Amino acid sequence: MKVLLINGSPKADGNTAVALNEMIKIFDNEGVETELMHIGNKDIRGCISCSSCFNSGKCVFDDAVNEAAPKFKACDGLVVGSPVYYAGANATLTAFLTRLFYSTDFDKTMKVGAAVVAARRGGLSSTFDELNKFFTISGMPVASGQYWNSIHGRKAGEALQDEEGLQSMRTLARNMTFLMKSIALGKEKYGLPEKEEFKQTNFIR
Repeated sequence: MKVLLINGSPKADGNTAVALNEMIKIFDNEGVETELMHIGNKDIRGCISCSSCFNSGKCVFDDAVNEAAPKFKACDGLVVGSPVYYAGANATLTAFLTRLFYSTDFDKTMKVGAAVVAARRGGLSSTFDELNKFFTISGMPVASGQYWNSIHGRKAGEALQDEEGLQSMRTLARNMTFLMKSIALGKEKYGLPEKEEFKQTNFIR
């Protein structure tokens, strides 16, 4: 089992990192291989809808997105962490995820996704919801914990005082591990779900 974790905070050792590192401890105990990428402080621009990835299989902007693509393909699970900015995710992270998901043409069905968010006080649920949409549009089951996957803290490291938040991260990691292992067994016995030919419609008549 392999899990790729994405730190979308500008701070490598902030409260988002506290949450992700708490999960890594559990993954290590469960024998799950992990890799943590810190992209929140990178210069990552948004998608320009050039569609060159349709032909080349990679994004036209050769940055952390193309670096992450083969890691994403190889992993069984993806964890995305972000601080809360105006009740939403860090713009650098959303630019990264938009281009990563759009430019990669491999089948993401049944890779397990999980989002974790950190904030001083509010905006956690809306940010959590925003990040989960990348998974659910891609056929990726979403791992759940014991609460919405959030942790509280303002100054770097304050989240270490949030005992419930830390417990939520540990529970999430255990549940995610169980789900990945269960899916691996299911794929071995039953294969992936049958896919119909995609029918694309719009609202223009």
